[in-house]
Formats: sequence, structure tokens, C-alpha cells
Amino acid sequence: MHCIVIDVGNTSTGIARYNCGRISHISHIHGGIRKRPVECATAVRQTVGKGVDGAILGSVVPAVNAAWQRLVRRAAGVPLLVVNSETPMQVRVDYPQPKTIGPDRLANACGGVVRYGAPLIVADFGTALTFDIVTADCRYVGGVIAPGLPLMTDYLHERTALLPYLKLGGVCPRIGRSTKGAMRIGAHIGYRGMVREIVNYLLASSRDRPHLCATGGYARWAIQGLDMPFVIDPTLTLFGLGCILEKNGQPAKQARRTEEHA
Repeated sequence: MHCIVIDVGNTSTGIARYNCGRISHISHIHGGIRKRPVECATAVRQTVGKGVDGAILGSVVPAVNAAWQRLVRRAAGVPLLVVNSETPMQVRVDYPQPKTIGPDRLANACGGVVRYGAPLIVADFGTALTFDIVTADCRYVGGVIAPGLPLMTDYLHERTALLPYLKLGGVCPRIGRSTKGAMRIGAHIGYRGMVREIVNYLLASSRDRPHLCATGGYARWAIQGLDMPFVIDPTLTLFGLGCILEKNGQPAKQARRTEEHA
């Protein structure tokens, strides 16, 4: 099954082609469809290629969902399945207020279960840092939300008179002998400590030893040197969306039903 998978985040949007478990033709568009509609349309057309069987959207910005539905229908000729907590998927949602769960978190859980099995903890290093927990019997039971790395460093720059903007990444010095060096230690080492504490807290509450998986744009840098057996999976969210679409069977029919009730 060839399909388009679209992951709309608060900062950027990921678009890719999914085919039988393989992710290709990946585009990341900073600002998404609101700020860069032409780039989004171009990415969708390039991803469609010679045609697709369906399309799926995981969006944490509901206000842009209608625009994505129109774009996909126009560029790909297929309707769009919009993921929510009621969509059939690889995990069962066991959560007091399921409608409040971000579709990206559900996609991470589903993709993680398919690739690595359950039980599972997925850490997603994006604008926010989220941890999602799947039990041994494939129940999504919740997780943790913390500020993401860019929120931490951007806030320091915006709310102080002298601290500069820090581009994340690069080598972390042993001692901060410049303002940026000092900030880089605080971001990298301090953040790594927060991740370790949260994971240990979650592990202490788990009966089983879960797999640990990390995804998101800042994952590799954030956990570099962390003494925990994380698997880094950059395409997990997009892969999880493709898995959800496959779970729903005939993609165009299912997506049309979702679109009609949107």
C-alpha cells in the first residue's frame, strides 16, 4: 500500500511516503501549512509521485486540518484519514480523557509496538518532550510531558537581556568558558539528567522491563552519553501513522468516512 503520511507539529510538519513499512521521500517544513503553503503543496505532489492509495494525518494543530484535507484531495485525489483516539490502531487507549492525547503520541506508540514490541516507553524530543507508555498487553496508559530543548533555550534568550540565542547541537565543553558554552552545558547535561530521572521514575512504576525508544529532531543530541539503552528512531512517528492507516484496511474508504464527519 502506497500512502502519504503527514505529521503536523507545533513547529514543523513532516511529510513522507509509506509503503509496506518503508518510509521514503521525507520532507520537513518549518512553519507548516500556515506559513509555507506552497512548500507543503510541493512536498505533497512530490510524495504522491505516480499515485497513492490513501493518506493519513496526525495533527496537534486542529485549526489546519481542513486545509490539509483540501490540499491532499487536490494533489493526491484521495481523502485524508485524521487520527484521533477513536481511530482503530495497534494499541488500545486506556486513558481517562482519550480525546486529549496528541495524535503524534498515539502514532509513536503504534509505531513503537510494531517495530520493537511491548512493553514500551517512547521519548519524543520535539518542541515539547513527551514520554508515552505502552503496557505488555498493548494498552496506551499515558506518560509524561516536559518542556522541550528549544523551549528551554529560546526562553532564556527571550526573557533575559544578555543571553544569546543558542543553536542546539555541537560539542558540549567540560567548562563553560563563554556564555554560549555555559548555556550548551546547561541544555545538554541538565536535559540529560532530567531525561534520566523521568525514565527511572517510570521504570520504578513498571512491572516489566520496557523497551526504550527515542524519536524527534533533538533525540540524538539530547541523549548522547546517556547510560540507558535507548534506540533512536528518527522516522517513528511517520512510520506509526502508516501502520495506523494499514490497520484501518481500505484507506480511501475509511478516510472518506472520517472526512465526512469532520
